[in-house]
Amino acid sequence: MSPKEVLKKFYQSDLVNNLDVVNQFFHKDCELHWNSSRGFKILNFEDIYSFFKNINENYISLRYENSHFLEEADFVTTRYTVYGRTIENEEEETPLAHYICIWQVKDGKLFKGHQISLPADDAAIQSNSFSEIKV
Repeated sequence: MSPKEVLKKFYQSDLVNNLDVVNQFFHKDCELHWNSSRGFKILNFEDIYSFFKNINENYISLRYENSHFLEEADFVTTRYTVYGRTIENEEEETPLAHYICIWQVKDGKLFKGHQISLPADDAAIQSNSFSEIKV
């Protein structure tokens, strides 16, 4: 499986209902460098597992809408928006955040990532800026 296929399969997985997805897709020695609206942090495997465990406890679904997948060697860059349905409001899917992420894939798993995120912006969504680009 190519690095691009690994990342696509991760985004298509049912992470909210199956935390084993973290073990399936993330390398045990992974590291994610994340710049967000809350500042910079570095997450290891356990931190990533805890992050998704929290998501699992508070959301009934997550959906990734990807607009870009660019692959070079063992690196994949993607741009996407995450949408979620919370336990409190199952009927409404809400845009949560916009991301750009570069992942290095090693041994068929996500190994080293560099990610930037911002809270979702309706203006960007409505501008069609996040429409999928076929490559």
